[in-house]
Amino acid sequence: MGIIAKQINEVEADAAKRKEEVIHIRKHFWDDLKVNMDTFDDYLETIIGMRQQAQDLSVSQSTHRHSYERLSRLKRIQNMPYFGRIDFTEEGTNQTEHIHIGVSTIFDETNENILIYDWRAPISSIYYDYPPGPAEYSTPEGRIRGELEGKWQYNIRNGVIESMFDTSLTIGDEILQEVLGQGSNKHMHSIVATIQKEQNKIIRNVRGRLLIVQGAAGSGKTSAALQRIAYFLYKYRGTLKADQILLFSPNSMFSNYVSHVLPELGEENMQQETFQDYLEHRLGRSFTIEDPYEQLEYLLEATDDPAYRTRKASIPFKASLNFFEAVKRYRETLEFTGMIFKGLKFRGQTIVSSKQVTDFFYNEHSSLHFHNRIDKLKEWLIKEIDKTETREMTKSWVQDEIELLSKDDLQKVYTQLEETEEYHGGSFEFYEKENNVLTRMIVRRKLKPLRRKVEDLQFINMKGLYKELFDDSMRHKLWKEQELPAEWEDICSSTKKMLEEGKLYQEDATPYLLLKELIQGFHSNTSIKHVLVDEAQDYSVFQFEFLKRLFPRAKMTVLGDFNQAIFAHADHYVDFQSLTGLYGESKTEYITLSRSYRSTKQIIEFTRQLVPEGELIEAFEREGEKPTLTRVSDHTKLHEEIGANVKSLQNRGYHTIAIICKSAAESSVAYDTLRILLPNLKLVKKNTDEYVQGVIVIPAYLAKGIEFDAVIIYDASLKIYGEESLRRLFYTACTRAMHHLQIYSVGEPSRFLSNISSGEWVTSKRSVK
Repeated sequence: MGIIAKQINEVEADAAKRKEEVIHIRKHFWDDLKVNMDTFDDYLETIIGMRQQAQDLSVSQSTHRHSYERLSRLKRIQNMPYFGRIDFTEEGTNQTEHIHIGVSTIFDETNENILIYDWRAPISSIYYDYPPGPAEYSTPEGRIRGELEGKWQYNIRNGVIESMFDTSLTIGDEILQEVLGQGSNKHMHSIVATIQKEQNKIIRNVRGRLLIVQGAAGSGKTSAALQRIAYFLYKYRGTLKADQILLFSPNSMFSNYVSHVLPELGEENMQQETFQDYLEHRLGRSFTIEDPYEQLEYLLEATDDPAYRTRKASIPFKASLNFFEAVKRYRETLEFTGMIFKGLKFRGQTIVSSKQVTDFFYNEHSSLHFHNRIDKLKEWLIKEIDKTETREMTKSWVQDEIELLSKDDLQKVYTQLEETEEYHGGSFEFYEKENNVLTRMIVRRKLKPLRRKVEDLQFINMKGLYKELFDDSMRHKLWKEQELPAEWEDICSSTKKMLEEGKLYQEDATPYLLLKELIQGFHSNTSIKHVLVDEAQDYSVFQFEFLKRLFPRAKMTVLGDFNQAIFAHADHYVDFQSLTGLYGESKTEYITLSRSYRSTKQIIEFTRQLVPEGELIEAFEREGEKPTLTRVSDHTKLHEEIGANVKSLQNRGYHTIAIICKSAAESSVAYDTLRILLPNLKLVKKNTDEYVQGVIVIPAYLAKGIEFDAVIIYDASLKIYGEESLRRLFYTACTRAMHHLQIYSVGEPSRFLSNISSGEWVTSKRSVK
């Protein structure tokens, strides 16, 4: 700590000096610069001088930035320099090295010897992966083998070693229990001090194009994935930047929740967005797009709607690989027939009819590739607009428009003409030139939107083409009869109706965009080198195929838990094995995390009985109280119970308490009543940007990925959770609890609870007086 403090003083002084240099160069940038444009040599000398000054400023700014970043790292670890130590004897030597491990590398005063190794350094992997005994680690030069003599873990706070453990295979349970026993925070934190061996496999895995992580609720998969990004930024620091990494988050609140992990490790944050953000960016100008939560809310609450059955069949069908392949086949048929184009009109008159455009596409340049024919068609349409421009310049409407021109427009034309050598102000010749320039300016301005429409390929009737996909004439061309759901005709009519209204169902947005890309050319992003998809069980195979095409040069990390697959299309595939076809089995790694750390042993042993194969989920040995089920007779008593329970939990020191409802509709009803009893209650909606601590009401699907000190299930009755399709939603809600899980039921409880072993929970039936 003394060495770090000394380095902080040195870097602070250096940073202050660099800052003064930057300010001085900015302030006096022009003082020493001679600006002379008289001759070409003078001009060249001026440019060289400016470039040198700018370069000096850039170097000073860069040096100052590096000093500031180093200062931030040093201050971050000043009071907790390291968290682990290994004693390692390399094969062929008799010298045992004492390797201290922390979140950043620290050298001694000579800058030659490492005092603390970054947790991402090759040798640090021994700390996470091996018990005392033979051990090895990878370096660019090959495997280094040796003997791990001992391994220790430290709990250091504010410069004081509070505890120290001699550990074996896993990171010390005592420290892990202490970390897990703390209350939840408004942000997820770094787990580098407690990374487990199986999580370390995720972090340091660099093989293949695709890493799939199937992890139980609370297994640390998201946190490990964020440390994986930090590891990549360290390992490939010369070639990889944070803005070349993209995380697809489930929602903006989750993005905010995980936003502090990388900065905590001294790295810049990567890009984050939701898949819905991308769809809105690409299609939002043309359609109103249903978001995934609107889709889910419909499935949860609209069971009495006559169109419900059709919609429920439509969602998994349009998310399937069969539908993906059908869209590709449809695009291939358009090579020969079926393209739908819009004609071009100007001032109510047809320039080119849709039939002329179609004839040109299929009859001219027919030997060229599809996209080259589109380019040729675009060139032809631009020429037709050019011809229109020439014709329109002689029309009387142009003179009427000239009369309405502003003074600014006229002044631009006069200035332009004055700069010509032939300028003779006031002459007849000048008047002719002025009128010609004004005429051309007017016509070009009016034709500009039409040119832009052609440049953007808006003459292709994409809505009509997607609609055609659901026409009866396509039924036998694109699908085998056994591939179609029984509700196919109703699916076709409802899809067409939405398109006519300028709307897209959520399940149509990705297929529509794929067809658009296949026809107009793919808008791929080659700058992104790594893509992470969290809560991947909520993505369809269709969407993964699209992401592969969208980011052709990126590696992909996919994280999810099929026990939490709550969207309708998730029923179409039961695990991530179907994704191995994305890049091929040889380029795909699959890691399973079965041990859960978030919840107490009692909560995990309860929740794992809610899902099939739940016995595979392992509980971490952290003791707590058993979950409780309380059955009440009506909603008045329910609200009284919840109000009293929340106050009791707050008195026990719980900071984050979530009242979790099935849907947004149920959340709104619960909030309106409970806020009278709980004045500081907050309602979380799909557009909530930041997760705040306190007492909240939240739909189960928005709570995914986040943890709370205590969870109250608002109503787990048979009436609310009666459908088997809601099992995973109920499981998701219950697994948000770290320390306390209270389940309420208005009347008979859901049958999901009927198979729970009697010893795993406490039941009570009472009314509040």
